[in-house]
Amino acid sequence: MLNRRHILLAGISAAALAAMARLAIAGPSEKTAATTFEVTKSEEEWKKLLTSEQYYVLRKHGTERAGTSPLDKQYGPGTYACAGCDLPLFTSDMKFESGTGWPSFFTTIPGVFETKKDFHLIYPREEYHCTRCGGHHGHLFEDGPKPTGLRYCNNGVALKFIPKSAKA
Repeated sequence: MLNRRHILLAGISAAALAAMARLAIAGPSEKTAATTFEVTKSEEEWKKLLTSEQYYVLRKHGTERAGTSPLDKQYGPGTYACAGCDLPLFTSDMKFESGTGWPSFFTTIPGVFETKKDFHLIYPREEYHCTRCGGHHGHLFEDGPKPTGLRYCNNGVALKFIPKSAKA
């Protein structure tokens, strides 16, 4: 038999579940507007500097379509830098063929990324951003090759490839 206590407990439970679902969907908060990076620009400045695809990925946390980046098949010697601020992020010896359709790396140059949980899909993922400009690059997975077992799955449009000079 239902009584007031059952109805009250059901209401509290429903409210708690709704609050937890909202947190799971929203995920952790973004860095506040007060957070500054070494390279900081207005949205209009970013739009002028970047292509529309770069802006979508780096500034709006978008994802390019798999298999569309020529950098996925780039295996020459060189360095991969942030397309937003030119910070060197990876070297060619850190890259591997993941079969995903995105440039993938098993490690990074130390100190170039910050990570956070991304709850935009049903399950949480680890998202990584450039420490110099805050640009979104991709997601980190634990299905990469030895020695790290990691896969930095990077959007190609978020990168610039700088070939190693023949003189070096």
